[in-house]
Amino acid sequence: MRYELHHGDCFDVLKTLADCSVDAIVTDPPYGLGKAPDPVKVMAAWVSQGYFEVEGSGFMGKKWDAFVPQPIIWKEVFRVLKPGGHLLAFAGTRTQDWMAMSIRFAGFEIRDMIAWVYGSGFPKSMDVSKAIDKAAGAERAGTGEFVRGGCRAARGGTELVGSESIESAKWKQLTAPATPEAGQWAGWGTALKPALEPITLARKPFADTVAANVLKHGTGAINVDGCRVGTNDKLSGGHATAGQQMTGGWERPWMSDPEAVAANAERSRQSVAKAEALGRWPANFIHDGSGEVTALFPESNSARANGNPNNPKRGANHTATSYGQGNDQETCDYRDSGSAARFFYCAKASKKDRNEGCEKLDRKISARSCQAQAEAKRGNVVECEGGAFNKARLALNHHPTVKPTELMRYLCRLVTPPGGLILDPFMGSGSTGKAAMLEGFRFIGIEQEAEYLEIAKARIAHVVGKTSGMLPFE
Repeated sequence: MRYELHHGDCFDVLKTLADCSVDAIVTDPPYGLGKAPDPVKVMAAWVSQGYFEVEGSGFMGKKWDAFVPQPIIWKEVFRVLKPGGHLLAFAGTRTQDWMAMSIRFAGFEIRDMIAWVYGSGFPKSMDVSKAIDKAAGAERAGTGEFVRGGCRAARGGTELVGSESIESAKWKQLTAPATPEAGQWAGWGTALKPALEPITLARKPFADTVAANVLKHGTGAINVDGCRVGTNDKLSGGHATAGQQMTGGWERPWMSDPEAVAANAERSRQSVAKAEALGRWPANFIHDGSGEVTALFPESNSARANGNPNNPKRGANHTATSYGQGNDQETCDYRDSGSAARFFYCAKASKKDRNEGCEKLDRKISARSCQAQAEAKRGNVVECEGGAFNKARLALNHHPTVKPTELMRYLCRLVTPPGGLILDPFMGSGSTGKAAMLEGFRFIGIEQEAEYLEIAKARIAHVVGKTSGMLPFE
């Protein structure tokens, strides 16, 4: 059986799974974007019983997003995972601390944090100046400028920006402060532009060495070569010439032997040649390829040209350690070079990626889209909970937080042994399952919302070429 999809609360379903039966956990759990509870009370409850009762709701009014999954759930995940098995769990930037601590309380060791960075986030910030005027009952006048998605355009009546009139409902007119107090705080807000999602990398502890655990359980290590980032660059880092190794700041006892020095330099050259052939070492940074992100990593070169401010030189009185000879003469450079292409690239989920396999499902209103379109009162609209909504935006896969398949494939491949079993206790619309099938792994998914389970069924079945999934636990 390549995959099983379970409908129900993950805490209950996890109890039906055998101890140490899963190779890896790759999941996108609720971020817990509700009102933050008292941390002292939460920690006390987590220590005593692994659970704290939280009221309210979170993302778009969803009860299941009121708080992050708590230790009582992660302990069940811990139990079914093999010793040395890895857990990859997405989180929100505001609640990453809660997520990581909850995972720690369950017994996991935190190994790293991967940042998925993108340029398409939109700031959800309150305009402090507007809030001051509103509280004062003052009406603000328009400035003649319009804004949409961070772009500005001057008033022009029928003037077009691209193919749109700036007078359309999609453009909002900027307003000027109406009171002196509002003017004082013009330009102040309450939030940064979202541009990354953290992914906690954790591992279940084991008693023996990594080598012994890998041989016994197939878990404990990550698939470095299988996740290298392809490159056409000549990598300069990592090796020094025999002459460089014999210079000041590099002497070691074995370096008095020219043959040993030459042999070490050759091993370094072979290591670099392997990296160039296989690709760059996977990093804890993943980007979406947008201009906004790649601009942060301009094409650079840590070559040894004089005048390069990045050259690893040290002053004459500095005791050399990692770089340089200590006399302002550089030796070799262990750093990387190039643009953002050195990191794994993955854009956000495309419409095709989201909807593949869902063609026979009923189109439904995406809560996220409905909220975004609530003020669009023109054209062909229908009513939804959040207001007016354009029919053309009805979604086949209406899950609000679909992750791109290529990203999930990369993450699955990073932590799962060949043919291994991946568990996603918070399956959503099945992105992890779809990725697992494409990578040749086995998969168990758990989802409590029936509408999302149907989407996951369709997407995963589409990948394996079947019309229905294998659902023995329904």
